[in-house]
Amino acid sequence: MVTLKPSYPAQPPRPGGFTALTAICLAAWLGGCANLGYYAQAVDGHLAIRNRVQPIQAMVANPDTDPALKRTLAAVVKLREFATRELKLPDNQSFTIYADIGRRYAIWSVSATPELSLEPERWCFVAAGCVSYRGFFSEAEANRFAEDLRKKGYDVSVGGVRTYSTLGWFKDPILNTFLGYSDTEFAQLIFHELAHQVVYVRDDSTFNESFATAVELEGIARWLDEHGTDEQRAVFDATQKRKSASAALMLNYRKRLEDLFASGASIDEKRAAKSRIYAELSEKMFALGTGTGKAKLSNPDRRPRQYLNNAHLASVSTYTQLVPAFHALLARQKGNMDQFYAAVRELSRLPQAERVSLLRGMEDGNKFASNVAPRPQ
Repeated sequence: MVTLKPSYPAQPPRPGGFTALTAICLAAWLGGCANLGYYAQAVDGHLAIRNRVQPIQAMVANPDTDPALKRTLAAVVKLREFATRELKLPDNQSFTIYADIGRRYAIWSVSATPELSLEPERWCFVAAGCVSYRGFFSEAEANRFAEDLRKKGYDVSVGGVRTYSTLGWFKDPILNTFLGYSDTEFAQLIFHELAHQVVYVRDDSTFNESFATAVELEGIARWLDEHGTDEQRAVFDATQKRKSASAALMLNYRKRLEDLFASGASIDEKRAAKSRIYAELSEKMFALGTGTGKAKLSNPDRRPRQYLNNAHLASVSTYTQLVPAFHALLARQKGNMDQFYAAVRELSRLPQAERVSLLRGMEDGNKFASNVAPRPQ
């Protein structure tokens, strides 16, 4: 998920009202005095959400709370308790409050790459480091920023995101943007975002997101073992298979594009080949989504090719690239989450190339050991 992420402090700020002083701290976290317009919208957007929050426990206890909302929030309470008890995730006030923000998405994320490259543009902040996206609380502002990038020749992706995280600096709320989702999907949200509070490495989105995804998937497996129904497990397994197939397909085409962009072909030849590759990928993604390559859409403009570009493809591996390696590391710790987090913290202190090399080595070794080191039940 796209997040606003500071480095996780030794002790997060104490719970309390969102004051002008807090807003100043948030602005400082975002990165000083440059690009004040961007920082101002971030502070204003976050404040607007904070002004709407209510304690979840109080809402569950209130007889006037809508019954459907009450059932959802009661499930969130159980998931939050499970996250602390079984996954050893931070026991703080994140996801103990709720806010209805009156819109479908919390923020809109903008990412970009050069026309003939899969190397994402990066934006840097004093505390959060450099990340390959920019988040906006206003869709219109996100689209304006995206259009400016397009005019400069970038491939650009804009997407709505249902939540964001402050990594424990402030109490992260559950938002109405997730209402209607299943308990499993709520669990994914909570486990993933709390994992970012355990370990966060400046300037390394792939490490951060892959780690959080690995924790999320481990958490879901344990949650389903303890609380899930056969139907929930079947739905989750089917969803994961579709996601894996989609990711594998896009990673394959990403490699083709990387080879093309690194070749000695002319710019015009690269542009033409790029267009052909994306058209082919679009057809295969469409077939994957419908289960057949023969299905047709009444409106061809709604096929996946409308969003497939370098910016979209560049982000594909960020959330998944190192997940098998983190799973292998967890297996080495025999499923002990505290030991796993300690090992990840040790890795996080190493130079990026060294930690990635060590993780890759664990992943390769796990291919031979997976049959004797299954996930603990």
